[in-house]
Amino acid sequence: MTIAEAQQTVDTWIKENGVRYFNELTNMAILTEEVGEVARIIARQYGEQSFKQSDEGKQLPDELADVLFVLICIANQTGIDLTEALRKNLEKKTSRDSDRHKQNEKLK
Repeated sequence: MTIAEAQQTVDTWIKENGVRYFNELTNMAILTEEVGEVARIIARQYGEQSFKQSDEGKQLPDELADVLFVLICIANQTGIDLTEALRKNLEKKTSRDSDRHKQNEKLK
């Protein structure tokens, strides 16, 4: 699935199943919540925290997909073409950081 296809699929799902998009502020709060769930799994799976009983059933792929879904919702409702936005962002990073990371002693 391309990014454009994902944006269209989410838009169709919202219209058929979700009734309408939540407003942008609500979606921003939901995005923050979903990113927190990703952080919780990372802290327990790769960090020093131990899992709790309430963490059972939580899976990183599913939580990352939740983040992506809400991010796509925000892009759709604000008229952002994520394919084009990512392309421009990668161009910016490439021109700005073409040598920066290669010269970073911390990364060697």
